[in-house]
Amino acid sequence: MARSIKLILATCLFWGVHAPAHAQATHSQTRGEMLYSTHCSACHSEQVHWREKKLATDWNSLIVQVRRWQVNIGLIWSEAEIEDTARYLNGAYYRFPVIDTKGSTGGY
Repeated sequence: MARSIKLILATCLFWGVHAPAHAQATHSQTRGEMLYSTHCSACHSEQVHWREKKLATDWNSLIVQVRRWQVNIGLIWSEAEIEDTARYLNGAYYRFPVIDTKGSTGGY
């Protein structure tokens, strides 16, 4: 009986710790914001996104810049993390039409 209770408690503890990480993955905007604030915002102020000579001029170039900078600072982000961060930046600053991985245009 005591062994069963310990097993149940261990299972609950395991799922309680892992559930927030899985829940966060479904909210890409939130994950993108977290990635950006953790790894990028120390060097990038809001002005970098509004300057006249910005390198991100559309959705595809925004993805290229996020990919470029994550490599430059030594991160190894997945394509999903790159896209989540680009979606966050796009929603917060750029408002480019988003082209999904299938080539269709969506919202921002």
